[in-house]
Parts: sequence; structure tokens; C-alpha cells
Amino acid sequence: MKLSIKNMVCDRCIKVVREELEALGLTVEQIELGSVQLAGTLSAGQAQQVKARLEANGFELLEDARLVLVEYMKKLIIDEVQHLKARKPAQMNFSDYLSEKCGYEYSHLSHLFSATTGQTVEQYIIAQKIEKVKEWLSYGELSMTEIAWRLGYSSAAHLGNQFKKVTGLTPGQYKKDAGLVRKTLDQV
Repeated sequence: MKLSIKNMVCDRCIKVVREELEALGLTVEQIELGSVQLAGTLSAGQAQQVKARLEANGFELLEDARLVLVEYMKKLIIDEVQHLKARKPAQMNFSDYLSEKCGYEYSHLSHLFSATTGQTVEQYIIAQKIEKVKEWLSYGELSMTEIAWRLGYSSAAHLGNQFKKVTGLTPGQYKKDAGLVRKTLDQV
């Protein structure tokens, strides 16, 4: 049985979900961000227990196919931007990539994403990229040019302008004055 789970955004999330499911005596066959494959099926009682355990840890069991698709899109974007999985060919834009992976026209995906989340796919991608920039700025190991290149921007200036538009600060001001306040990925 496959479960779709909202708010799984990192390796710790995978660990927590696995531990909670195994504590209920369930066998996890495969687990990745946003989904778990269990051996067998769940009884109604087990399903309620799973739902309660997940919610207690900030996760949500998804049953609506539209929400499952939106969460899958978020997972693909997070994998690309936050975890640098490099699954998307460098020359392929996100709209083509999402269409290919999800099996729907991008216009359908974009409309569904906006209607469900209240923001466009592009805004979500930019927000993820800005959070990644904040992370790298906090480390102080990369120049803006290196950060821009890693995130696929045409220049450090373009990234800097987008960063300021989103945060209200230049990257330099953020690093110096903002106390490096970052959002968790499920809040982006």
C-alpha cells in the first residue's frame, strides 16, 4: 500500500516517519520524500493510528489525488533546488521537467498548484531558491557568483535583484544584519 504524506522535506522527516510506522508494527518497504510503500494494506483502525502519529509529528496523510500531485510537484522542486539532486537536465526548464515527471500539461499543473497553494509554481521555485541562498550565505563558503551558477541564474546580479525583491534586503545586508532568519522548507 502506498501512502502520500505532506510536509516530508528532509532526511530527518524520512527517519521520523519510518520510526513512527514501524512503532505501529507496519513494514516499510520503501520510503522517500512524500511517499511510503508499506507491505500489505491498512485496516481502518491502523489508518487512524497512522494518521494520528503523522499529525503529531507535523505531517499529513494525503487522500485527495490533486493534493498528492501538488505535493509530488513540491518534492520534485525541493529535490532539485534544496538537495541538488540534479535529476533535471541542465538545458530543461522546470515547466517541461514537471510536465514530464507528472504526466500532465504544464498549464494544468500550474493551475492546480496555484489553486491549491495560493502561489504560482514559479513563486514556489523562487522561494525555494532564496532559502537555499540564505543557507549558503550562512555558511560563508561560496561567493554570490558561485551561488548564482549553482542555482542556474544568468548572473550574480540577477540573483541579487531577485533576493532583494523577495526578502527586502541585498544578500550582503541579509548576511550582515538579518540574523540569518530562515524558514523551514515546509513553510516556504
